[in-house]
Amino acid sequence: MKFITDFFPILLFFIAYKMYDIYIATAVAIVAAVIQVAYAWHKHRHVENMQWITLGLIVVFGGLTLVLQDETFIKWKPSVVNWLFAIAFLGSQYIGGKTFIERMVSGNFDLPKAVWNRLNMSWVFFFVFSGFANLYVAQNYDTDTWVNFKLFGMLGLTFIFIIGQGIYMTRFMKSNALDNKEN
Repeated sequence: MKFITDFFPILLFFIAYKMYDIYIATAVAIVAAVIQVAYAWHKHRHVENMQWITLGLIVVFGGLTLVLQDETFIKWKPSVVNWLFAIAFLGSQYIGGKTFIERMVSGNFDLPKAVWNRLNMSWVFFFVFSGFANLYVAQNYDTDTWVNFKLFGMLGLTFIFIIGQGIYMTRFMKSNALDNKEN
């Protein structure tokens, strides 16, 4: 369910763009992000920090896009979000007892600390790469191509990356399961 609510503004942006234009799509994305945060607050009485940051960025970059009638700003937003994620994940390597990836999924997996660190750093590199990939497409292709890349390309890259992480993790989970059976 969380994936659907996280995906909500992107999907509405895509639909609005295909039906109208980048400016209507941007306005729809801003409204959808506000609704997303309001829904999270109403349902849980808590909004995650990254949701607040994402909302702030869509309001700022989307607002600049609408006020200045320049689509460049909305095209930069995914890169800025990805780079902020990269900074947060990198910072978690050095601040706190666990990396972000370990905090998010360690309840489901028992992995050595070095593996958690490698997984976390791979997310850092993925977010940096995704930010640059977005900029490359935004600056070198038309808006239609960028919108399609934002939805399908970035989502596809993320799924491939997650599958790769899962394959990597299974190498260590199998050895841990065998170690536990021997004890």
